[in-house]
Order: sequence, then structure tokens, then C-alpha cells
Amino acid sequence: MRTGVIGTGRIGSTLARILVAAGHQVVLANASGPRALAPLLAELGPGAAAATSPVEAAGEADLLVLMVPFATVRGLLPPHVVRDKVLVDATNAFAGAGAPADLGGRGSSELVAEWYPGARIVKSLNTMHFETLAAAGTAPERQGEHRLAHFTAGDDVKAKEIVAGIITDLGFVPVDTGPLNSGGILQQPGGPLFNRPLTEAQALAWI
Repeated sequence: MRTGVIGTGRIGSTLARILVAAGHQVVLANASGPRALAPLLAELGPGAAAATSPVEAAGEADLLVLMVPFATVRGLLPPHVVRDKVLVDATNAFAGAGAPADLGGRGSSELVAEWYPGARIVKSLNTMHFETLAAAGTAPERQGEHRLAHFTAGDDVKAKEIVAGIITDLGFVPVDTGPLNSGGILQQPGGPLFNRPLTEAQALAWI
């Protein structure tokens, strides 16, 4: 599968690096255009390409990961571009001063699903600090039962399985947190799984 990564800040660039290192093809897009991606592309080599826009990246990718500020998600893409595609919501909804946004008891990914009807939404890849993401999947001390968990929440079982396969390729262990609402809330800011490096056993205890 070709993975599109929209957003190439610290976390998006890190994801692109470890995807390419694991043998995946990636297509990147950001708000600044492909010229700004030249240094990252030079680093990543032939496994990566730049799209001229998020819309183009969505059209070229088999699976799309949103790694942009949550406030920019609505309207970022025409909904038909991601219809029937696996759309990984790796965004985090914050209010001022880094506090979790008040979404009235709803999961942020539920809102993403409303904005992009027909997309196969999976909440994932949003809980880990970029420095941990960069190294933990291949760290010798993080193998076997000590592998760190990445989480998947969603209502499309097959889509979660696809994302779980990518998580495994990256050297982490996938843990299913359940439906998009309750499982997504566990993962988002303010939830018990957010920004906590957990093994599979530790994560399952929290769930």
C-alpha cells in the first residue's frame, strides 16, 4: 500500500521516516507545497514522493494519515476524494494552553467521520511523542513483550486490521481500543492512553 501523510511537522516527518525504513512507499503533502519538502525527500530517498497538495496526496495514496492540527481538518479535503479509503485520524484536539478541547463528550474522530462521510475512519498514531515514535519500534530493549503499543479505534473492522498491519511493520504492537466513540476517547488528549508509552499488557489493563 502507498501511504499518504498529510502534515510534515515533527510527527508527520517522523512517521514518514519510519514508514520508508520499514519498506513502505509514502506520498507527502503539507501546507507549504512540495518545494518545502525537498530536504525531507532527499533524506528519504526513492521510497517517498511529494504531492502538490493534500488533495493530490489523497488521490495517489491507498491509505491516508492526517497529521495536521485538528482545527484544520474540516474542509481540508473534498469528501469524495477519501470516500471508501482508510483515513487514519492522527490529530489531537487541543484548546488553549495545551488543554484538551471540550467536544461535549464526543470523540474528535467522530467529528472527522461526519466531515468525511464514506471514509473508513480509524483513530490511530496520535498518542506517542515523536521522539518515542522515531526510536522505540526498533530499540532492542523494546522487543518481544516489551514492545510499545499503538492503538486503533474505529467501526470498520477491516480498516483497523489494515492499520494494525502497518503498526506491526513499524515494530510496535497494535491494540484495538474498540469503536470510534469510546475507543477514540481513550486515545485522545485527556484520555488514559494519550502520551503514555505502554506495552500491550499495560495498555490492555487501562482499557
